[in-house]
This record gives sequence, structure tokens and C-alpha cells, in this order.
Amino acid sequence: MHGLGTLVNCAAIIIGSAVGILIKGGLAKRFEETIFSAVGLSVMFIGLGGALAGFLAIDNGALTTQYTMMMVLSLIIGAVIGEALDIETRLDHLGGWIKGKLPEKLTGNTFVDGFVTASVLFCVGAMAIVGSLEDGLNGNFTTLFAKSVLDGITSILLASSLGFGVAVSALPLLIYQGGITLLAQFIRPYLENYPSLISQMSCIGSVLIVAIGINMIFGKKIKVGNLLPAIFMPILFTLLKSLFPSLPI
Repeated sequence: MHGLGTLVNCAAIIIGSAVGILIKGGLAKRFEETIFSAVGLSVMFIGLGGALAGFLAIDNGALTTQYTMMMVLSLIIGAVIGEALDIETRLDHLGGWIKGKLPEKLTGNTFVDGFVTASVLFCVGAMAIVGSLEDGLNGNFTTLFAKSVLDGITSILLASSLGFGVAVSALPLLIYQGGITLLAQFIRPYLENYPSLISQMSCIGSVLIVAIGINMIFGKKIKVGNLLPAIFMPILFTLLKSLFPSLPI
């Protein structure tokens, strides 16, 4: 059944968040802060691993980089679009609106931070894109099942510090991954002609995961929400490259 991987992923986040919230009640503040820093470090290195795996290549026995210009342009153009749309603020408002609809005893001062951080973290990763495409193209849930395990563990740690907002992030994940799964069935012919496109989108997603880790460790320094359009810029560059093969992208 197409979409099963996303449903399992959402369930893992909700269950993990419930465990994290239970843990939160019995943890001293210093434990919460240390655990949150540990999660931030883990997130940063997960992002670095994904980015390096995509951007580094071996050419004639030498280590080289690839997609560098694409990455720079994607991040810059994505930042301009995201800032114009003010996605970060809209995510904050969405989190605040959801918070207002829930019983006060379920929410707290960290609800919006938990919702936004978890929503971006769970949605922008390479596994979210690739796994959803695999689910939609051939009904292969393997990647999303593996992601469910990772997200479940991460949600425990996040919810232990940020609370109920982490659990609610399952809603945008359902829309995002479910949407990609549905669209995959229509764009399959295009993806088969451009096999590197998924890799490029995953690389940009991994860079954004690094930024999330930086924010978790050092405070909110980077508007990751406003960088989200960058993930989809490789589609534009791939189209331009097909029209103008000599473009250095």
C-alpha cells in the first residue's frame, strides 16, 4: 500500500514524543539542556554525513567535489524566495495557532519551538525525499521504515526538552511525505531521465539539517524555515541544464 511508510513514520514520532514527554516530567533542567545539546550534535553530524556523501566524489583516484555551484545558487535563491514568503514566521504562526487550539495543559513555552524544529528536521532530510519517492514509485517502504526508527528515537530526545510540539510535527510530515509519495507516481518518467536530481535535492536537505544542528546548539542563528525552498532549486537547474547543456551548474 502506497503511503504506509509515511503512516508508520508519523506513528513513530507520536509514540516517541509521548515517551519523551513522560521522561521530561522526571528530568532536572540541567539534564534537559545537556540532552538537547547532545541531540543537536547528533543532528549536525547526520547532516554533515549526508552532505559530504553527496558533494564529494572520486575522479581518477582523486577526491573532488561536485554540485558546488548548484548548492551555492540553490541556497541563495532559496533564501531569497523563503525570506520573501517569510516561511519561518508562518511556521511560527502555524505553531502558535495549533497551540491555541489545544488544551493549555498540553502546551507550554516551548511548544512552538518544538513544533517548528521537529517539523523542519523530520521533513528536510534526504531519507524523507528518497524514502517518499521510493514509496510512491514502487511501494518500497524500507527507507521510510528505517527513518521511522531514527525519528522515533530523535522525537524522544526532542520531546524530553521541547514537549508536546514535537508530537504535532507528525501532521506536516504526513502532508509533506504523503504529498511526495502521491506526486512520485506522476513524475516517475521525469525522474528516470534525471537520476542525479534526487541526490542533489538530498544534498541540499542535508545542508539544512546541519543548520538545524547549529541552531540547537548555539541558539536560533539561522532561519532554516526560510531556506526550505532551496531543496527544490535543483529541479530548476536541471531544467535549465537540459535546455542549455553548457551551463556550469
